[in-house]
Amino acid sequence: MEENIVSIKPNPSHLAWHETMKLHEITASQTNSLIGFKMSIHNIKDKHLHALYAEAIRDIEQNLRELLPYFPEAPTGTRSLSDSELTAFYAGQLLGYAKSSILGYASAITETATPSLKETFHKQMHRAIELHTKIFNYMLERGLYPAYNLKELLENDVKNANKALGM
Repeated sequence: MEENIVSIKPNPSHLAWHETMKLHEITASQTNSLIGFKMSIHNIKDKHLHALYAEAIRDIEQNLRELLPYFPEAPTGTRSLSDSELTAFYAGQLLGYAKSSILGYASAITETATPSLKETFHKQMHRAIELHTKIFNYMLERGLYPAYNLKELLENDVKNANKALGM
């Protein structure tokens, strides 16, 4: 008996929504890291660590250059916006930290057998979730994170990535 397999051709006119969101998350995260690394590298005195920072900066710059051409293929397109406040960077950095912490704790909980340590991770994850919520609301209320406007979100990614590349 032969199965009927339906082949769905991707729409070549734009990216899928889920991959567009991953593109946004990776670009925003790498942009924040790039800005932070560029702001910090001059303070790194150890030559080996300085070289590692320089390598990370070059790698992230290359990553962003490779990702930016995909933004015009996003379902909503992009346009130029004015410069954002440095506050937006710091808030985004903090939001990224909280999100990474939550993911780290969730993973750690699944790997932990000692009940007291598992409870400690659980408690700390909930604090990270509360912090994430507070940071998210702070950013949303001030227009720093247009979570409900995909077009603006993607435009900010492009603007911020280009700004980081130009530093």
